[in-house]
Amino acid sequence: MQQWLHAVELRTEWRQHALSTAPADRATAEAAITGLYGLLKRPPPEFVWVDSPGAVASVLPPTTYTLASGGPWPLESRLATQLSALRERLDDRLGQPYGLHWGPGPPRDPLVALRSGRKLSSFVDDGVRGALCRTVRESVADLMRAQLADRYGLYWYGQQEADWVAHYEVRQRVLGVRFGAEDTAALALWAAIARSCGWWWPRENHCVIAERPLAIHAEPLAGNEYGEARLHNADGPAVLFPDGWAVYAWHGTWVPSWVVEAPTVELIEQERNIEIRRCAIEHLGWPAFVDEAGLVLLAQAPDPGNPDAELRLYDLPYRSWGARTRLLLAVNGSVERDGTRRQYGLRVPPWFDDPIDAAGWSYGLTGAQYRRLLRRT
Repeated sequence: MQQWLHAVELRTEWRQHALSTAPADRATAEAAITGLYGLLKRPPPEFVWVDSPGAVASVLPPTTYTLASGGPWPLESRLATQLSALRERLDDRLGQPYGLHWGPGPPRDPLVALRSGRKLSSFVDDGVRGALCRTVRESVADLMRAQLADRYGLYWYGQQEADWVAHYEVRQRVLGVRFGAEDTAALALWAAIARSCGWWWPRENHCVIAERPLAIHAEPLAGNEYGEARLHNADGPAVLFPDGWAVYAWHGTWVPSWVVEAPTVELIEQERNIEIRRCAIEHLGWPAFVDEAGLVLLAQAPDPGNPDAELRLYDLPYRSWGARTRLLLAVNGSVERDGTRRQYGLRVPPWFDDPIDAAGWSYGLTGAQYRRLLRRT
């Protein structure tokens, strides 16, 4: 049990590094990256610091290298190969297939599971690395990447490499696994980078490193014991860097700035992406959207598959959303990861006049079949 509590402490520590908004520790970052260059028999690069990942375009030309072009592999490719080999050796030491770390899934209450006899090794990977991955890599890093044009070759996430670094550190410090001396030293270099800076782009003679953000706004996900969170800020950028480069997110979904700053019916009408439209409408509020868009309510009925919820069918005249359709407004039958039940709109063919028939169509059922549902999800 004490081992699990120690693992939680390490997970918390690495989560703080991954979401840190303190200024980068430039000396530590440069020393660790110099160490990685040394492992490739290369001299220290010239370091170029930028205030955000978005600023890389001002100092790094788009990559033009392809394997078909011949010649030696670029340094960043050799570094990626070196890292892959390191992690493969570490996984071999753990007795795990390379890149595979997920067990049967973490228990809802780890302490109860341990008291019942379940081994910590059966869920520590998902309980530490998995939780960090869901928060840091899948939310923060992926949404930042969505904002950044991937035209500048290989790069690394710096502080947001915390998930895999923590995985091996927990194995060392909690479960007592011993790696070889050279591999331990190499892992320490990657850990130092994750503790000290933002994203970085290594090149043959120079290395571009981004500062850490000024602010990161995330909301916890309810109903879990592992501290997962997702990017969200209803009042401004979810991630903000010193030069103003920003990433906006609505409950974990990347959105353009207008969705958070100034959602309007006009902009929603013009938006082609369904998820972005959904987020914008949720921020504006469904009642406000229906009112301001002038949607005509055609029919409403209790939702037989979702007690205490109502189905509403509206005419949806927007030509820019494709062919003329109708909008079925419903409440999700499943609880979201944050504990809420989301209201959502579903486009249905224009020939539906009955919201129950429209709801059944969305599940591949007739209205009569949908009426007999006990509970939908």
